[in-house]
Amino acid sequence: APPPAMATATAVALVLLLSSVAVVTVVAKECTNVPTQLSSHTVRARLQSTPGAEEWRWRELFHDHLNPTDESAWMDLLPLAGSTTAAAAAEEFDWAMLYRTLKGGVGSSAAQAGATPSSSSFLVEASLHDVRLDPGDEVYGRAQQTNLEYLLLLDVDRLVWSFRRQAGLPAPGAPYGGWEGAVVELRGHFVGHYLSAAAKMWASTHNGTLAGKMSAVVDALHACQQAPANGGTGYLSAFPAEFFDRFEAIQPVWAPYYTIHKIMQGLLDQYMVAGNGKALAMVVAMAGYFGERVRSVIQRHSIERHWTSLNEETGGMNDVLYQLYAITNDQRHLVLAHLFDKPCFLGLLAVQADSLSDFHANTHIPIVVGGQMRYEVTGDPLYKEIATFFMDVVNSSHTYATGGTSVSEFWFDPKRLAETLTTENEESCTTYNMLKVSRHLFRWTKEIAYADYYERALINGVLSIQRGRDPGVMIYMLPQGPGRSKAVSYHGWGTQYDSFWCCYGTGIESFSKLGDSIYFEEKGGKPALYIVQYIPSTFNWRSVGLTVTQQVKPLSSSDQNLQVSLSISAKTNGQYATVNVRIPSWASPNGAKATLNDKDLQMASPGTFLSVTKQWGSGDHLTLQLPISLRTEAIKDDRPEYATLQAVLFGPFLLAGLTTGDWDAKAGGAAVSEWITPVPASYNSQLVTLTQESGGSTLVLSLLSTAKATSLTMQPRPEGGGTDAAVHATFRLVPQGTATPASALIEPFDMPGMAITNNLTLSAEKGPSSLFNVVPGLDGAPGSVSLELAARPGCFLVTAGAKANVQGGCGGGTGFSPQAASFIRAEPLRRYHPISFAAKGARRGFLLEPLFTLRDEFYTVYFNFGA
Repeated sequence: APPPAMATATAVALVLLLSSVAVVTVVAKECTNVPTQLSSHTVRARLQSTPGAEEWRWRELFHDHLNPTDESAWMDLLPLAGSTTAAAAAEEFDWAMLYRTLKGGVGSSAAQAGATPSSSSFLVEASLHDVRLDPGDEVYGRAQQTNLEYLLLLDVDRLVWSFRRQAGLPAPGAPYGGWEGAVVELRGHFVGHYLSAAAKMWASTHNGTLAGKMSAVVDALHACQQAPANGGTGYLSAFPAEFFDRFEAIQPVWAPYYTIHKIMQGLLDQYMVAGNGKALAMVVAMAGYFGERVRSVIQRHSIERHWTSLNEETGGMNDVLYQLYAITNDQRHLVLAHLFDKPCFLGLLAVQADSLSDFHANTHIPIVVGGQMRYEVTGDPLYKEIATFFMDVVNSSHTYATGGTSVSEFWFDPKRLAETLTTENEESCTTYNMLKVSRHLFRWTKEIAYADYYERALINGVLSIQRGRDPGVMIYMLPQGPGRSKAVSYHGWGTQYDSFWCCYGTGIESFSKLGDSIYFEEKGGKPALYIVQYIPSTFNWRSVGLTVTQQVKPLSSSDQNLQVSLSISAKTNGQYATVNVRIPSWASPNGAKATLNDKDLQMASPGTFLSVTKQWGSGDHLTLQLPISLRTEAIKDDRPEYATLQAVLFGPFLLAGLTTGDWDAKAGGAAVSEWITPVPASYNSQLVTLTQESGGSTLVLSLLSTAKATSLTMQPRPEGGGTDAAVHATFRLVPQGTATPASALIEPFDMPGMAITNNLTLSAEKGPSSLFNVVPGLDGAPGSVSLELAARPGCFLVTAGAKANVQGGCGGGTGFSPQAASFIRAEPLRRYHPISFAAKGARRGFLLEPLFTLRDEFYTVYFNFGA
């Protein structure tokens, strides 16, 4: 087989056929990210760094990553013969020997025999058609609805504009901007994502308008594929075929196969999920066209040239082709899928080398996903081992507390993440693809760890990329550096019609399939259901004749129990079946409880499944109470000087501190509960924004605080509540006693436990110098208030106009204005999330809230927990 970092048919055949040679010297080929920019990633270099690398390591390295099950399909890729009959015969013999060597070489007997894993050995995902999220759910239901609104906003003519222009067809309207712009080389990729997202969103909602839109896109693309300009070749793209000429010539071009993968996958999803038969025929035609192109490269040059070209990003071409083969059983699709398995990368994983550093993450994760599909369709266990090792390496050495990976799109050195914290962490696409890896592994193994990972990455990595309820506003990167904001990075928040980055494509897919990993079925004579994620939803378990309704009580920091209710209903007499419910590893065994029809069950341990087997019928009710607690988690960095750099989690929820300059926790070895305490829901009733009208505009009292100074100023009223300006313009008026006039502490929203003093500084001390008397406004206006300094009777907070510092002014003093000392108590611009905590920092307190709920606020994820 083409070796993982070498890729010439002749060289590999010699290595494998010379079985009597114990150690072979090989000229290694580069494995890199861009074919025109070689790196130091060679298999030879990697193995030479391993003492005692014996022949078995070479043989394992040269495992059959290209293993077609039909020799005639392989022979169809035979390069052009030489000029003489003898040369032609010799070349044909060598080509056949290479294939036969691969077939008989290192590898599993199951794969060699063409066997595939038993279908009953894998869990089967519940069809999105049978899962409905609770539309009233404020987390998943809202995220799905926001995404649906965006998909419905997009215009068919604008989506397919570049496809029509390439095909020489009339193209009404104008193309979208961003990466879908008319001259951008990656144009068309988002349209493929749109087809996948629309198919899955339609399955999840059966929205008729969306069904019409996605069918119109397929019809338009079909017309482009059939247009005379494409000559009936099967070619379909938004850019000319000349891009592939450059790709094959190892000349600069922006990832044309990446886009082709998205289009093929989108069409395949339209067939598999939405039932559009025309879409399948289009994918088959595309596979035929690109199969001929790959064959031509091998014939005109060598298979080595093809492997070299794979150093350009090709998306999940292997993945979509294995899926196609599973439908068509066409050996040409299997061979073509093998030819997109990037062997130099998969080979490193095959010998269990952690060589991810400096690789472009989202180029290579989809290749692993494709390898997982190879395992499913061929039964070759090596690809299960590759995926398992890859997941272990990423999760143990390259993953942030969010569950995400990558910095500036690349992997950094293993267990050296402390130096990578910046605005450019966790490319959203990588999270989308890592979820695929973990999902496959869970289906194969039923191991809780993979489901736990999925939960963490989904909550913190996927839900975090939407900007609240704004349709079509998403981020590219998820900043992890101290004092960073989702809004302030290289890309920041995207726009509805002028971004269309890669992460927009994966984003719309992620929010269209939120229901695809909640329920899994185990087929067979003893049906079983696995309930893996706690997401309010309903599942129509058709094979058993049951409907399962999952309700999850909204979680709060004060009531630290996740409470789940599962209600069963049956149209007829229910069937004997097993229901398995995940007990996550983060759950505390103390206080955990499960009941069936109000009778206590023996509770399973965290990290296992609670299994209940019975004949289910209407009225059955299973409840869970899972204690959820705070914990800290060290960053993946094994250097002693970074041992105190830790994140704070509440169950699977990563908590971010609304602080930009203070990230020293200085816990001093105390229990987490001693310095992080819940914010009671009642605090929301004490929140207020204080406003004044000035020159026809509204100003708000705001606290501007840095590590060196604190000042109260009047700022223009911000629009919306998801900004730092809204945070700084929200205060908690904490009543103190019942005396008249009423006195109160003024506590900044994001600094619970701190109070503004009469000297207009911040203090954790709550003495008389921190009290303000809240009295009727000196301007006499209905509803206005003035804030008297309790330590200086007759003196008040007084403003001096927009962006000027607020000071203490005394009545009767020069220039004292009653209007400048009067405020309107307005609705707070920000409220505490139900999961909110007050933390004691080294210098001041700060607020902790779930990262996924934040929009433009500045935050910190990792804190210094030094003594």
